Amino acid sequence: MLYTYPQLYPGTLVARYKRFFADIQLDTGELITAHCPNTGPMTGVCQIGAPVQVSFHDNPKRKLAYTWETIFVPKGDANTVGGVWVGINTALPNKLIKIALEQRLLPELGEYQTIRSEVVYGQDRRSRIDFVLGDGARSIYLEVKNTTWSIDDVAIFPDTETTRGQKHLRELIDVMPEHRAVMLYLINRGDQTKFAPGDTTDPVYGQLLRTAVAKGLEVLPCRFNVTPEGIEYLGLAELVL
Repeated sequence: MLYTYPQLYPGTLVARYKRFFADIQLDTGELITAHCPNTGPMTGVCQIGAPVQVSFHDNPKRKLAYTWETIFVPKGDANTVGGVWVGINTALPNKLIKIALEQRLLPELGEYQTIRSEVVYGQDRRSRIDFVLGDGARSIYLEVKNTTWSIDDVAIFPDTETTRGQKHLRELIDVMPEHRAVMLYLINRGDQTKFAPGDTTDPVYGQLLRTAVAKGLEVLPCRFNVTPEGIEYLGLAELVL
C-alpha cells in the first residue's frame, strides 16, 4: 500500500454545493457538512446517493471537522453489480507522487538524487512546478494533474476548460530541451487502462499536449487503485493521443 488513509467514516452523498461543501448522511444516521477538497466539476463522479467515505479532524481551527475523501461510482447498467472507489481529495495527489518518487517507483524517470517541491519557474517567475528532480545541468521538471473523469476504460483530463493547465503545458515546453519535462496524470481510480486528453471539454489543451509531446514532453499516465483502506500504485495506463 503506497498510502494508508486515517480512519474513514462511511456515508451517503446528499448534496454538493458552492464547490467546497458536501452534505453527507453518515451510516450512523447523522447528517454532516464536510469539506469538499475538489473545486472542479467532478464530472461523472459526483453522484448524489452514492456511498462516500470521510475523514474526521479534531482541530478547533477548522470550520468543518469532516473531509470528503472518496466516492463509490457504479459501473455498468442497472442490472450490473459493481463499481469503483474514486479519490476526490485533490490535496493527496502530490503527496502520493512524492512518496512514489522517494521510493523510486517510476523507473521511466531514470536516476535522480534530489527531489524539490513547488519550485519557482516560468518566464514570469510566478509559476511553481510540482517537482524538480536532480539539480544538475539537465533536471526533470514534473507536473502532476489529478484525473477522475472517464469514458468506458479511458481516463480523461481535463473535465472542463483549464487555462491554468494550458499555461503549465506552455511552460513545460519552454524548459525543453535544456531540461526534461514530464506531465504526470494521476488516475485516481483503478478501473481505467487508457488515458487521453479531454478534447471535447478543452480542445486547446488537447492540441497543446500533442504539440508538447512532439517537442519532447514525456507523459506518464499513472494508475492508482483506491479503497477505503488506502491507495496503491498499479503502473502506467496506455497513452492515447
